[in-house]
Amino acid sequence: MSSLPVPAPTIIPGKDLNLPQKTLAGPGPSNVSERVLQAMAMPTLGHLHPEFCKVMDDIKAGTQYIFQTKNAMTFALSATGHAGMECVMTNMLEPGRTVLIANNGIWGVRSKDMAQRQGATVKEVNCEAGSNFSLAELEAAVKAHKPDLLFVTHGESSTGVVQPLEGLGAMCHANNCLFAVDTVASLGGVPLKADELEIDIIYTGSQKTLGVPPGTAPISFSPKAVEFFKSRKNPPTSFYLDLNWLGEYWNCWPDKGRVYHHTGPVNSMYGLREGLAVVSEEGLENCWRRHRLCADRLHEGLADLGLELFVQAPEKRLPTVTTIKVPEGVQWNAVTAYCMKNDLVEISGGLGPTAGKVWRIGVMGNNASIKTVNLVLDSLSRALASVGWKK
Repeated sequence: MSSLPVPAPTIIPGKDLNLPQKTLAGPGPSNVSERVLQAMAMPTLGHLHPEFCKVMDDIKAGTQYIFQTKNAMTFALSATGHAGMECVMTNMLEPGRTVLIANNGIWGVRSKDMAQRQGATVKEVNCEAGSNFSLAELEAAVKAHKPDLLFVTHGESSTGVVQPLEGLGAMCHANNCLFAVDTVASLGGVPLKADELEIDIIYTGSQKTLGVPPGTAPISFSPKAVEFFKSRKNPPTSFYLDLNWLGEYWNCWPDKGRVYHHTGPVNSMYGLREGLAVVSEEGLENCWRRHRLCADRLHEGLADLGLELFVQAPEKRLPTVTTIKVPEGVQWNAVTAYCMKNDLVEISGGLGPTAGKVWRIGVMGNNASIKTVNLVLDSLSRALASVGWKK
């Protein structure tokens, strides 16, 4: 008998971990392909072995491609998309600096929280949930608040809104302001070319349109952003997210060489590399087109069911995450529970300003296929019938 005060957990003899295959049609994560899973099952290497350093270099090149940037300071964080947001605030902000947050959903709320923790002056410009900002509105706010950084969410997944980015980078630079963009829910599903848009800091997450498990976050800093970082008066408050150290680990600083910063999640990086390879092979323009076609099919099917989209203006709708108004008298979670119990289909409820008001359906990565969209629509139709709703 063991003398240990905490006993070993009980494991059923002869039973391995057994998990169901679900259709992840919420706002993320999306389903992962067998190809990516097989890449992640390859032998674990040391985090500075030459073979893994080559994987890191491949990730840098793939990230430059999906962002459409030539920034040398491009890499992937060993963390989720939230860390991308935190990395922006940690490295760009400190007491005495000002950030302007374009807030039209939960990611505006969370970015404000992270910015305040850096001791920076935080200003906001707001619009109602389900809408986005015009260039004129953001320009007026920049001129009024004179921020060092404008932070915008490209794909607001809590409301299903896409934010136009055209002209914002040039406007920011004309006003001595940097431009940061969250593309966690949009990248790969909405056309975006970071350098042409004059974006200074851009990041995404692995688990949405890239079709990779959560846990890595591609990010890129322009030369302007790097120089702004170097002009800091104080070191960043986070060692783990310090751009100086991260840039060295990813061999992004000229003439510095690669040095140990942290033990990278080796097998997770294999998966990210493979996900980036898949997008590269398909072609970014084809990837954008596929997501648009599948979103159109989803919207058509929802209209046939008699459902109304939360975002009224078609040009403001995010192709990758669609928000649907919950009809009066329908219990939203009874519908999502039916889909999961009977069809193993995930449809999510609202978040932040849309909590209890909408369903959210994600069309991302491997799930951006007409077959999957039709499967989700069929499940939703049966769920609505089960609660007695008729159009």
